[in-house]
Amino acid sequence: MPVLFGTASATREAYGDRMAIQIRTFGVAVMLLAVSATPIAAQESIRYRDFLLGSDLATVAKIIGAQTTSARTIYTQPAMMQNLEWRPRYYTSAVAVNDPVDVMVFKFYDGKLFAIVSDYDRRRTEGMSPADMIAAISETYGAVSEVPSRLVGTQTMQYGYPDTPLAVWGNAASSVTLYRVGETKSFRLVVAESRLEALARTATAAALQLNIDEAPQREIARQKRDADAALAAQEKAKAENKAQFRP
Repeated sequence: MPVLFGTASATREAYGDRMAIQIRTFGVAVMLLAVSATPIAAQESIRYRDFLLGSDLATVAKIIGAQTTSARTIYTQPAMMQNLEWRPRYYTSAVAVNDPVDVMVFKFYDGKLFAIVSDYDRRRTEGMSPADMIAAISETYGAVSEVPSRLVGTQTMQYGYPDTPLAVWGNAASSVTLYRVGETKSFRLVVAESRLEALARTATAAALQLNIDEAPQREIARQKRDADAALAAQEKAKAENKAQFRP
């Protein structure tokens, strides 16, 4: 009997050890699954379609089949600010023709992609509610998150129209924000890298102030150019008329 008792006790201890190992293993698996299921990791940049935030102008231009010279320079001081516009549905593939995005604007700070602004074609989102849009975007970017730099429901004029944020995905490093655009009630998606976007905002404010400060000098220079051009035209007309004049 003592032998049988000892055997049963050992069996129970072995069983308990196996259960403990299985529980620990299950816990690790759950943790790994949770990490792998997170669409936007805190340490990585957000990718929007084929575009990665932080990419240079040449890389983005190559993806969309454009020339870097197509980028429009917004400011040169205190930093180079450029926009590159792309209309994906003008491509010949069936996927592009059915693309819900009307226009994308790639925004660069000193040659680095800091934001992608996608305006959706109203015909491609007709009948879709904000909840429908949020659900569709969540399939790619996961659960809606809270980002301090975005106040949901508060209008902003950051991208040219009074946009109202509806939902935000991402983390402190980068974010995806769905907007309702002004009176048109269309949708806009803005994917942004927070550090570069903050630098771009600061540079934009400084550029605007610089324009204000330099406005008087620019006006004086403009008036001088106009006066010089008028004088040159008058002198040319005088020379031509004198050569041809007959009393």
